[in-house]
Amino acid sequence: MTKQRILVCGATGFVGRNMAEAFAGDSSCELHAVFNKRLPFEDERIVWHKCDLTNPHQVTSLLKKVRPAKIIQAAATTSGAKDIVSTPQIHVTDNAVMNSYLFRAAVDNEVQHLVFFSCTVMYQSSDRPIAENDYDANRSVHPRYFGVANTKLYLEKMCEFYSSLGSTKFTAIRHSNIYGPHDKFDLERSHFFGATITKVLNATDCITVWGAGEEERDLLYVDDLVSFVNKVFAGQTEKYRMYHCGSGRAESVRSVVERIIKASGKSVVINHDLTMPTIKTSLCLDCTRAEEELGWRPEVSLDDGIALTMDWWRRNSDTVKTG
Repeated sequence: MTKQRILVCGATGFVGRNMAEAFAGDSSCELHAVFNKRLPFEDERIVWHKCDLTNPHQVTSLLKKVRPAKIIQAAATTSGAKDIVSTPQIHVTDNAVMNSYLFRAAVDNEVQHLVFFSCTVMYQSSDRPIAENDYDANRSVHPRYFGVANTKLYLEKMCEFYSSLGSTKFTAIRHSNIYGPHDKFDLERSHFFGATITKVLNATDCITVWGAGEEERDLLYVDDLVSFVNKVFAGQTEKYRMYHCGSGRAESVRSVVERIIKASGKSVVINHDLTMPTIKTSLCLDCTRAEEELGWRPEVSLDDGIALTMDWWRRNSDTVKTG
């Protein structure tokens, strides 16, 4: 049986590593993966390729060498709320450049299907689940998200544009807040979930949470995102489609912190630092389109996801960067 060749870009990052490990475990796949500044991890099932995705010549050479049937584009410059507030430009330039070159090369090399991970920062705060058609370009994006939101919107449109030029299918996935193994857990670069796991498991009596904890997030365990990509590859019929991928529930930061503390079995007091940067919004996703067209629904509950992540953190505490 001829194996399907899949290329995972950004495979040393959080989402990319989970994708790479999952698809490498599929006997029908031949898994190739991209690394750049961060060294690749050891896995005999994966063929590694060093490539700077912001260099068009390297991108072209990579695709000509690998000849992938499908690409999972998980490479990105990402970080937490601190950088979004203080240096938002780091989320714009490299991401726009690398995806533009990769999309073009995918079409030029007749890749069958490319999946691009978008996000939800283009949405306004809402007290009800948001569907794909609810986006209104006439409504202002939150000022702190202006750069990254418009970059993602541009790249979604480039997916649609390039899907019209050749045989390559494109999928843009507006996913919610993903968490789980291999996430960032250090206090400088992580999102609130990873930072809270580290704070709680290292705590002796109390932890500090930025803000009052009133903002609400849609949280999805990373295995559910992996299953979503599998469903997209198997079930998408149109040349271009944009899907929501989330739990469909809005959880307050304070509630999530309390549930993490409970799962840890510790007696930890929460202190709120109201001087630190937070982005007070409420958001959750309506994923009806994905359920109806792909047959996808999330399977991992928040409490189960917390327990799985916490167990992984403890087993890997010697190597997880938490400082």
